[in-house]
Amino acid sequence: MHDWLTGMRGGEAVLEAMIEMFPGAELFTLLEVPGATSGLIGSVPHHTSFLQRVPGIARRYRHFLPLMPAAIEALDLSAFDLVLSSSHCVAKGVRKRRGAVHVSYVHAPMRYIWDRFDDYFGPGRASTPIRLAALAARPALQAWDRRVSQANRVDQLVANSQFIRDRIRDAYGRGSEVVYPFADGARFRAPRRPEDFYLIVGAFAPYKRVDLAIEAFRELGLPLKIAGGGQDAERLRRGAPANVEFLGPVSDSQVADLYSRCRALVFTALEDFGITPVEAMAAGAPVIAFGRGGASETVTPQTGVFFAEQTVPSLVAAVRGLESDPRRFDERDCRDRAAVFSRERFKRELGAVIASALEAAWRREETGLKS
Repeated sequence: MHDWLTGMRGGEAVLEAMIEMFPGAELFTLLEVPGATSGLIGSVPHHTSFLQRVPGIARRYRHFLPLMPAAIEALDLSAFDLVLSSSHCVAKGVRKRRGAVHVSYVHAPMRYIWDRFDDYFGPGRASTPIRLAALAARPALQAWDRRVSQANRVDQLVANSQFIRDRIRDAYGRGSEVVYPFADGARFRAPRRPEDFYLIVGAFAPYKRVDLAIEAFRELGLPLKIAGGGQDAERLRRGAPANVEFLGPVSDSQVADLYSRCRALVFTALEDFGITPVEAMAAGAPVIAFGRGGASETVTPQTGVFFAEQTVPSLVAAVRGLESDPRRFDERDCRDRAAVFSRERFKRELGAVIASALEAAWRREETGLKS
């Protein structure tokens, strides 16, 4: 089970690995855009919810957030003994049949209604009608999210970082296992040949704080290349200084080339895990990262610099610190650190968690039969 299939990002890479673990499984999702994901994901027998039939849903699916709980619960999973969900929104709210086991890999508690509500629905982020509707729906959505995350619906919660493990505990009052995602290290083996530009890679969602980097590099006057696109793209382009270059969406091979040539990756988000710092390190590049969230668990003092606050002065100081001694980061240290976050390690650790959940369910069933 995956929330929606509208593009290939970190969550979809995790979904691919899950499909590799269970090649005979079927895939359920709220909606899909044909051809938007990989061939592997597209090859799996899959099912969509009633939202798929809404005209223009691919462009406006976030507007249907209040309907998503009903859509997810309407999916029929009664034929399955094991449900494995990849969830950052409502996927973990699926209904399993009695006796089935549900393991949910949680990228984040539903960020639209918990800690990042204002990033999506705050003043200037959404129209007044949409903001008012979101405010009205928020308490019910939080109550639903909390209810479906309990043990009678999800046997085992799995967090993608210690940061998200803490968020799960705060939102749902439950513990969880931590299994870190991965980067495809084979994509980033090109020799390192650093140039003078800094790099940002990713979707321009509000919480990514690309605006912070633009303002910091306006002050620094150093070259910054920004690869990617998203809902904030037009706003960010307006008024950006000449030393900031927007590359637009780029291919996987172009991303790998940019990592190999950048002076460092700039990562300004308070992120659940954050795959781009791991990818940059896999290419041998150091990282300048906000020192909270998932990046604080992947980047080390040997592979990057942290800034303590999401402010322009804090980021400027971090960049100047790296500029003062750019040679202090060794390419091999960066690559070795990234190698910890491998695809095979992810599948091995997640497989162990699933096996443990199944074993616990079997023990409960055996105890019930004996009693």
